Amino acid sequence: MKTFDTSLYLITDSSGFYEDEFLAITEAALLGGVTLLQLREKEKTTREYIYLARKVHELSRKYNVPLIIDDRADVAYAVNAEGVHLGQSDMPVDIARKMLGENKIIGATAKTVLQATEAYKLGADYLGVGAIYPTTTKVKTVLTPTKTLDDICKAVPIPVNAIGGLNADNLQILNGIGVSGICVVSAIMKSDTPKQTAEKLLRKIREMRCEHYENSADNSRK
Repeated sequence: MKTFDTSLYLITDSSGFYEDEFLAITEAALLGGVTLLQLREKEKTTREYIYLARKVHELSRKYNVPLIIDDRADVAYAVNAEGVHLGQSDMPVDIARKMLGENKIIGATAKTVLQATEAYKLGADYLGVGAIYPTTTKVKTVLTPTKTLDDICKAVPIPVNAIGGLNADNLQILNGIGVSGICVVSAIMKSDTPKQTAEKLLRKIREMRCEHYENSADNSRK
């Protein structure tokens, strides 16, 4: 049985850091309460990706947090990571499922309701939807309206996470939308205090979710 919590989903960015610095930031974030960890490496060779993934997996296991590998089902398989995240141009979800097995977590990127429902039907366990705000990472982003995010949350029964430029000061844009959590990169990776930043983000997203569920319950009783 797969159990995972997408409340605070950290997507790493090792660019500009020495390996020991990168691992220290990642561990601090895990100490701060990150609930799901994705290793994202766009520039590394397959061998370099596997090498770093093994080191990050040691950390994530220490804190009992699932490790998700971005894009590369082969790397996820090689290091026995808990899952993989697939974009629209990556391996299809159903093929990755056959490769990795039923017990692995498979996430997918969706920018439309059609993409979301297709990913769900193919067996995705959660969705990442965005970008909500412009990002400072090297990954090319196309902004997603919050209305689309809300529609996706209502269209599929699996966790939906908002991604893209989110931080502790702008989460109010998600008020009233039934997201399961947020995905962040720079908010933690570029923070001078990654542990404290993770703690603050986790507290805010959980407060926001509780408020949403309370409001939904009140509306259903009316």
